Amino acid sequence: MKVERLKKDELDEYCKKLGIETKGFKKAELVSAVYLHRRTEIDAAIASGDCLTLLKKKINELADEYAGNLKTKIISRKEEMKLDDNSHYLIYRVLGIPSNEGSLIDEYQNTGRFLYKYAGSFLEEAASLCLFFSNGNGGKTTVENTQGQRPKTFEIDFLNGHDAVELKWRDATTDGDHITKEHTRVKVIKEHGYKPIRVMFYYPQREQAIKIQETLKTLYGGVNGEYYAGDDAWEYLYQTSGYDLKEILVDIAGRRESETAND
Repeated sequence: MKVERLKKDELDEYCKKLGIETKGFKKAELVSAVYLHRRTEIDAAIASGDCLTLLKKKINELADEYAGNLKTKIISRKEEMKLDDNSHYLIYRVLGIPSNEGSLIDEYQNTGRFLYKYAGSFLEEAASLCLFFSNGNGGKTTVENTQGQRPKTFEIDFLNGHDAVELKWRDATTDGDHITKEHTRVKVIKEHGYKPIRVMFYYPQREQAIKIQETLKTLYGGVNGEYYAGDDAWEYLYQTSGYDLKEILVDIAGRRESETAND
């Protein structure tokens, strides 16, 4: 769970469940307290030799949380869509798509938007968790933009020593401006004394998106950074953290499928 995204009252409740005192503390202080609590728990697991067990437990809990939230969002949106104005189905019909198929297309489009968002956030958070288990001094941070005024800062998903790791589940953009923005971000990170490292677990499949990624790979190489995609990304995470995230996720997927089959 990315506690930074919680509202103050939600964060208070979460802290209370962990046994963390909340009275008189600001949100930033509570966020720090949560990370300290997590670090203490991890260090205790390392000392007892149960670190992998704890990591699997945390990722399973994270998966259950995301799956539950995704299901709630999808159900809510489907209820909202029952009240939608479907007059645009006329154009679908003109183009040869029957109204019943148009309804399914709209439903899957809305479901897909939620799925892609949650899939990306989950995988990036699970990968960060692996890195955090291996390096308690690392974590998300920001650096000031030294190349311009907008944005004021650039985010680093995980600062692992001097390695500024950017985690992406998949980047299918075909926007040429994306290269310019990424070039600025990489230069800023380099100027702050860090090595830019891009880790993207799933490679895009469309030609234009692939060309964008090839350009980004060249960009990272040009500043002595590193670029990993597909199998190389999973291997990088394993070699860097010591944890095989893909194997953990395969086990969770198998459990989920068994639960669905038994429903």
